[in-house]
Order: sequence, then C-alpha cells, then structure tokens
Amino acid sequence: MSKIIENSKNDTENKKTRIAVFVSGSGSNLQSIIDNIENGTLNCEISYVIADRECFGLERAEKHGIKSIMLDKKLFGNKLSDEISAILENNIEKTDYIVLAGYLSILSESFISKWNRKIINIHPSLLPKFGGKGMYGMNVHRAVIEAKETESGCTIHFVDTGVDTGEIILQIKVPVLSNDTPEILQKRVLEKEHILLIKGIKKLIEN
Repeated sequence: MSKIIENSKNDTENKKTRIAVFVSGSGSNLQSIIDNIENGTLNCEISYVIADRECFGLERAEKHGIKSIMLDKKLFGNKLSDEISAILENNIEKTDYIVLAGYLSILSESFISKWNRKIINIHPSLLPKFGGKGMYGMNVHRAVIEAKETESGCTIHFVDTGVDTGEIILQIKVPVLSNDTPEILQKRVLEKEHILLIKGIKKLIEN
C-alpha cells in the first residue's frame, strides 16, 4: 500500500503546471513561450491557445501540436468569457493559469474574479503610463512618441476588473530615441517582451 501511495505522490509532484495562452495577433510572445518550454527554461505545458479572431498565433499553436480554439469576438460578444469558461472548466486536464499574450478582448468581471491572481497580461508600456481603453499595439508606441517620452518598455501585471490596472509584477525599460517611429519603438519593446514574459510566467508558477 505504501508503494502505491508513494508512486501517486511522485506522479503529482511530476505533473507540470498547465497554462492557457490567449492571443489575437501574430503570436510572437506565444512563440517565445513555446520555445522556452521546449528548451526547458519553462517547466510548464500549454493546455490551450485561445484566440478571439483568426490570427497567425493559431497557426503557431497548430504547428507545435497544441490544442487551439478560435472564439470569434464578433460572434460571441458579451458571452465570450462564458464560452471560454465552458472550455477551461470542462477540460479534463486542468488549466492552472492564464497568460494574455497580445489578447485584445476584455474579459468579464465574473471570469476575472473566478481566476483571481491567476491571469497575467503583458502590456507594451511602463504602466500605469499609456494603459487603458484603446491603448494597445501601435497606439501605445505612437502615444509614447507623441508625448516625447525618453523611455518606454513593457509590463507584466495581474489582470483585474479594470483595463491595465492590475498589480504590476515586472517591468523592463527601453530608451526612446529621437529618430524613433512607432514601428521602430515597437520592435525594440517587443524584443524585451519576449524576455519579460518568460520571467513573469516563471514567477507566477513558482510562487
């Protein structure tokens, strides 16, 4: 009997943390997660890649044999979070955490409450600056340059019921140069996002 219990305990200890990754675009941050899982830097598995529109992120997931689902925001509207819940809660293999990696839809308050401190997001600015409604993608970098900021960066934060208002976990700064365009700044920030997101996930699952 003791041997059976011991084996069960080892199975539990060896079971990897499972994360669901939500995407809306090219999925370069998703690719960084996949690469770092495959090279052993991240000790976790991706349970699902969920997108709110057709995007290249879904193709990345398919290429690596990861379960992927597209839930069209235009189709589901304010029921989108309910559809996501139905998928995650009916998953036989439990999802432990959610990573928003360039996910543009707003999750419902009830969904966020259910996953309290289990959802992290990466944002392409030094929050609380340049966060909130409409502040995503190139809009952020354009606003940073127009404000004549001398530095920008990216932020990992817990998701709460506001928009980009959750507790900050980690940040990386980058300089804003005098000849920067939004596209050039975006590229510089994105390079740091790929690094910071991995650090954020490690911190989340190790704690």
